[in-house]
Amino acid sequence: MTLNHKKEVVLIINAGSSSIKFSVLTCADLTVLYHGTIETTTDHPTLMMIDTSSRQVAKQALKKTGYAYALCQILDWLEQSSTHLRLSAVGHRVVHAGPYYSGPTFITAEVLEKLALLNPLAPLHQPLSLLAINLIRTQYPALPQIACFDTTFHHTQNKLATCFPIPRKLTSEGIIRYGFHGISYEYIASVLPQYLPNVAEGKIIVAHLGHGASMCAMHQRQSVATSMGLSALDGLMMGSRCGALDPGVILYLLQEKKYSLNKLTHLLYHESGLLGVSGLSSDMRTLEASTDPNAIEAIELFCYRAASELLSLCASLQGCDAIVFTAGIGENSSQVRKKISQRLQWLGVQIDEAANKRHTSIISQSTSSIAVAVIPTNEEYMIAQHTLKLKPS
Repeated sequence: MTLNHKKEVVLIINAGSSSIKFSVLTCADLTVLYHGTIETTTDHPTLMMIDTSSRQVAKQALKKTGYAYALCQILDWLEQSSTHLRLSAVGHRVVHAGPYYSGPTFITAEVLEKLALLNPLAPLHQPLSLLAINLIRTQYPALPQIACFDTTFHHTQNKLATCFPIPRKLTSEGIIRYGFHGISYEYIASVLPQYLPNVAEGKIIVAHLGHGASMCAMHQRQSVATSMGLSALDGLMMGSRCGALDPGVILYLLQEKKYSLNKLTHLLYHESGLLGVSGLSSDMRTLEASTDPNAIEAIELFCYRAASELLSLCASLQGCDAIVFTAGIGENSSQVRKKISQRLQWLGVQIDEAANKRHTSIISQSTSSIAVAVIPTNEEYMIAQHTLKLKPS
């Protein structure tokens, strides 16, 4: 393969638990040229590509399933269809940095070895990110690659926010609350003055609600506390992950139900959350379109748990000036936003139902004690910024 193209671009790969999102941006000014998605968990994966200049949408049914094959199709498309471009670097979303890295990092063999040690803490994401990095290293060994981590935004938290009540020896070994979705939170923090100029430096709770879901309490646009901990299992109920769970449930399943570790892991990551409660789907869109009582209850539980977690984060901030909804569910489900907000009415939260249904940026009434906003996240843009800073000139 050759990369003799003219306009320098960076490829951004966001490896999710159920899809690959990717963008191609210019190095000169970070203009998005192409944006695409492949749903990797479906039996009939399709490459969805948007040319942002012409707004043309292209769909290509893939002949095979699997993450590696899907990634190869992206690379092949970039090379065959974009002859005017020259790929200068690749930026990756990597979920876990553990205790090793406090910011975006240029990827080397040593970095890959350390990141592989964290696979058990993020089994839905970390191995896929490393697979992508290694595949690109094989095809383009000289191409710079940069890792941007979901955990590093939360390094501003104080010790109490990161500690588990376990023996100090285990804490010293790195068993602490790291938090995730940090790239998304970093982007939201960067644009808060545009959307909420009067309270941007105040006490903000951001709800990143998608197939994976978490919340982050911010003050002066820095992380104070977050709902996820050592792994991406903690906190909110998610698409197929349980969120916070009594450890006694795990002990019971191991001791009394004789679950193997593999069976237990699959239950917690793949069979719980919206999917487990509804018995129907992990996709909020499917559940909202259903009249099945279990689907309705799954939505109610999701919103109940979200409101409860939000109140916990209010305690860490000792107040709240604004709530921000973002990510797939947060940006697109007016029903979820309404149900969560209704549980916060006693705090003075008042939703403008018409604005909420239109998905406007500000969905709270002017009389609301707490501003409520909907801000689209842009993890790819943040990754591109860091990639350009770290790639060799």
